Amino acid sequence: MLYLQLLYRCNFNCTFCFHGERLSHNDSFSADEATALLRLMHETYGSEAVTLLGGEPFVYRELPQVVRHAKHDLGMQVEICTNGYRIERRLAEIAGDVDFLRISLEGIGHTNDTLRKRGSFAAALQSMEAARSLGVATGSTMTVNRQNIDEVIPLAKLLEDSGARQLKLHCLRPIGNAADHPELTITDTAAYARLREQLADAALCIDVVVDEDLSGEGSQVTCAPVQNEKSVERIESDPRGALTLSCKAVGKDAHAFWYDKKNGHIEYRPTGTDEIALAIPDVVYSHV
Repeated sequence: MLYLQLLYRCNFNCTFCFHGERLSHNDSFSADEATALLRLMHETYGSEAVTLLGGEPFVYRELPQVVRHAKHDLGMQVEICTNGYRIERRLAEIAGDVDFLRISLEGIGHTNDTLRKRGSFAAALQSMEAARSLGVATGSTMTVNRQNIDEVIPLAKLLEDSGARQLKLHCLRPIGNAADHPELTITDTAAYARLREQLADAALCIDVVVDEDLSGEGSQVTCAPVQNEKSVERIESDPRGALTLSCKAVGKDAHAFWYDKKNGHIEYRPTGTDEIALAIPDVVYSHV
């Protein structure tokens, strides 16, 4: 899976966003640069799917062109991760080429709107309904923190009742905007184990995907080398072309690889603080 951050710009400024001050930066992919990277990753490195995100991908003017290239020219699976705020018109333009729409939600009603933007909860549900009416499968992502951990189950049930297929739970990382909001950090790690138990007891029909950091034990500290492994499950590009292979390296400027937009190739630029030198682990997801 290629996670392609098309731009930093966003119509939200969420309290936990890992981009932080970069939300105001102008870095972005042109349509030609984005499609060139898609083609390189598909034809040279075997990427079969792409998730388009930002910033907010629906404020990216050339989104239809990128989506069409990924789907029609390359035959890739296309997912879009969005805040779902007033996207219905633009979604209708590309719905036939989108396999999955994932809308971020951080709880029910006021909780979500406090963490994201006033009115965003109602807008997200409206966009999910619009997507389903267009035949686009939907799901959601949630960054679990101290303010919303008690609303994971209610949100999952709401999504289940509304026809969403999946809820993906991420662990809050204290980078970007979250670094300025320590009140969001869960300091009681046993809370994650209790959450896993609650999810198991809830007997939900919706697919709930939980990252390893949300277990009671947490994830591995370093990456263990895999013998004879010739593939990775994910790679993420930020709007500058900086590439990361680990969820935990995203937003930390720990880049060993860069996509050279001008020349259309990937460069290895090792440093003493990149994700390979520091052995930053990836996050392993499991289905509850």
